Amino acid sequence: MNIPFLFCAFITTVSAVISLGFSVAAAFNTASEVRNTALYTCARSVALVIVSAVPFLTGSTPWLLAIACSMIIVQVCDAAIGVVIKDRMKTFGNLVAELTLLMSVPGRSLTIALLASKSEVPARR
Repeated sequence: MNIPFLFCAFITTVSAVISLGFSVAAAFNTASEVRNTALYTCARSVALVIVSAVPFLTGSTPWLLAIACSMIIVQVCDAAIGVVIKDRMKTFGNLVAELTLLMSVPGRSLTIALLASKSEVPARR
């Protein structure tokens, strides 16, 4: 594991933990009907946190790329929600998080990782 790998894994995990924090806050601070939805959101956020820890344990670049891309999608969706509810902080905060994560997964590294993962699969004859 090199510095860019660890940086991307760290940013990905921080993003997942922050999402979990907001989910937990919503679960404890909402009315009963909305609370059920917030609990489902918590369950998904816990899964993202657990999955974001896997690259630290395995050093798997393809796994890191998958969870980083997943968290980028989450941040884009959260920013879109911020636009819909007209909350600048939720819009721009998520966009900054998404751009930081996106910058930690440079295209050159993505291409190299994808090529490396393809070379690990034995060719059929």
